[in-house]
Amino acid sequence: MNIGFIVCGGACLLFLLLTLIFTIFKEKSVMLISGFNTMQKEKRELYDKEKLSKDHRNIFLIWAIIQGIGAILAYYISQYIAIIAFIIWLIVFFKDVHLDEEKAFGKYKK
Repeated sequence: MNIGFIVCGGACLLFLLLTLIFTIFKEKSVMLISGFNTMQKEKRELYDKEKLSKDHRNIFLIWAIIQGIGAILAYYISQYIAIIAFIIWLIVFFKDVHLDEEKAFGKYKK
């Protein structure tokens, strides 16, 4: 049993599901974004929800591609390639994480 394939494949499916949710529900899906859902309603209205939804859809798609490639390579080459895929995903993930609300959503202001 190739644990690297299973982990990367599961993560890929999860991120594809999130991509699908953000594609189907568009502006309604922004309530799933951490930090945005805790804002006051008046403050949320100041942001472009469509652009926010599209950007997060694209982020989840990139994450799914990274994990998908990791799963394929882990299956055909070595399960340890899954570790490399996970490290690459962590780098991309932390590049997009912001603890400050202004940094996280500033570019989406109307």
